[in-house]
Amino acid sequence: MNKPIDRVEGFSKLSQIEKRQHVADVLDNPNEVLELLAGFAHQNPEIQELLSEFSENTLTNFPLPYCISPNFKIDGKNYLVPMVIEESSVVAAASNAAKFWFDKGGFRTEIINTEKVGQVHFIWRDDLYKLHNNFDALKQQLIAGTMDITENMRNRGGGILDIVLKDFSHEEPGLMQLFATFETVDSMGANFINSCLERFASIFKDWYNQLDHPKDDGLEVVMCILSNLTPNCMVKCWVECDIADLDNYVPGTSGEDFARRFRTAVRIAQVDPFRATTHNKGIYNGIDAVVLASGNDFRAVEACGHAFASMSGQYRSLTDVQIDHGRFVFTLHLPLALGVVGGLTNLHPLVKLTNKLLGNPSAQQLMGIAAAAGLANNFGAVKSLVTTGIQRGHMKMHLFNIMKQLGVEKHEQAPIIEYFKDHVVSVSEVRKCLELIRDKAQA
Repeated sequence: MNKPIDRVEGFSKLSQIEKRQHVADVLDNPNEVLELLAGFAHQNPEIQELLSEFSENTLTNFPLPYCISPNFKIDGKNYLVPMVIEESSVVAAASNAAKFWFDKGGFRTEIINTEKVGQVHFIWRDDLYKLHNNFDALKQQLIAGTMDITENMRNRGGGILDIVLKDFSHEEPGLMQLFATFETVDSMGANFINSCLERFASIFKDWYNQLDHPKDDGLEVVMCILSNLTPNCMVKCWVECDIADLDNYVPGTSGEDFARRFRTAVRIAQVDPFRATTHNKGIYNGIDAVVLASGNDFRAVEACGHAFASMSGQYRSLTDVQIDHGRFVFTLHLPLALGVVGGLTNLHPLVKLTNKLLGNPSAQQLMGIAAAAGLANNFGAVKSLVTTGIQRGHMKMHLFNIMKQLGVEKHEQAPIIEYFKDHVVSVSEVRKCLELIRDKAQA
């Protein structure tokens, strides 16, 4: 039984060894815990120090598999796509889909826009006429007053795109915002945007105090923060082929029937939010894996995509299917804010490897690669759902995890794998198969 946990003072100031000891002492097996934590630390002290500095109160590392999905042809270029994920069926599905589409033109992408968003939320208790009548002058001051922050970004082709005034006073008395849009080129831009916004707030307060007869509480800046909803930072990714090319893709199934069933499955995800949630989760199986491998923020990426999927008033599929004049076209529209400079990109050794494997892509190229991984996974999942069912392939990939869980010895694995080529995988069935093998061995 664990010991009671008391309030801790100064935990962040402890050394990593002291932090480990403090945590281990709470448990009933402290020596085993210390050994476990030490076992996952990197053998290279310099790399471990680097990893520990990425976060706060780091005890050790929590490794995830760094995988490769081959045969991705994207906009005519061939890729080995790095994916960081713990679920083998995701990598297998992406690889199978990529291989299928490789000789059919591969994945095609179009960057529709790359606009990012930041907001200064404030309460206005003064005459609205003052704000509206003088806003153009305020806007010019905001842009001019951040020239030192935006200089490098402007030199790279980015910077502040626009600032508009939004009024939410019908929802909350006096609530308004400065809604700013940015181009951040090859960086995701969070720190850049937030720095601009905080400077906006300072300039805004000074500007207000210089107006005629400002009120003591006429302007209250509530907060300054970027938005992870970036509906104008959009990538389109699609695959297409003749329906005849789908004949016998699933043995015994015509291309016409496969395309019809596939389209119906996607339509279900467009009209039913319960199905759409799982459908889109499958898309993010691929996208998140690439986002993690490239050192980007998968939480921001997912929050944006799910919000975008709801903007019609109902949560819907992010993919669509068109069947027209004998052609099958499967398309993903996705807001996706990624960066290839800043953050972990210049620090984490495996993120550096990812960028090198991908040919040191621009942020726009990385958007296309991540979207292709998402579309590939969605194609594989929907294909399985409308034909063999999702569990057959998923559980076969899960077979090795089950064997580890049951303590299957190496010499026992081959007959189990052979048996489940033609049988449904489940924990109970693997256990029965293992018992039969061991009974025969003892006979």
